[in-house]
Formats: sequence, structure tokens, C-alpha cells
Amino acid sequence: MVTYRYRCSGCGPYDLALPMGQAAPERPCAECGGAARRVFTAPALGRAGSPLNRARAAQEASAHEPRVVSRPAEPRRPAPPSDPRHAKLPRP
Repeated sequence: MVTYRYRCSGCGPYDLALPMGQAAPERPCAECGGAARRVFTAPALGRAGSPLNRARAAQEASAHEPRVVSRPAEPRRPAPPSDPRHAKLPRP
């Protein structure tokens, strides 16, 4: 779904979510029913999620401020299986 902006001469601008390519040049106003013309705006270039932002910030910082570690990272253990029948299988 894409958000399109329309402007009614009486009510002002409002946003409408429609499938891509389904925006008509004019639509009836959501409040008064009068003709509302489509307004072209800048695309919504949303920000990435916070984990991605943290990863990018860490990557950029590592170029001039590398992290110093005091010991190697602990080895990761696999998550326990979600199926309880797997607990009865022999372990390696």
C-alpha cells in the first residue's frame, strides 16, 4: 500500500492509502465529498529499524574508533529445540 496525498479546496489536505498505481488525479473528499485533487509529494523514504541503525553506526565507528576487547567472545550455544520429542534424542 502506498500513501497518496489529496487536497480538498474546503477541508484541506488528507492522506489516503491505496494500492500502487491506483491513485486517480481526483477523488471525492473523505469529509465533505467534494472534489479533491492529488498532490505530488516527496516519497516516504523511511528510516531503517533500530537494529540496522545500530549495526551501521558500529560499522562506521569501527573505521576510526575500533573496539578493544579483553577476551574472546563466549561460544554461542544452539537454542533448545522447540519440539519436546527432540530432547529424547542422543546428544553428540
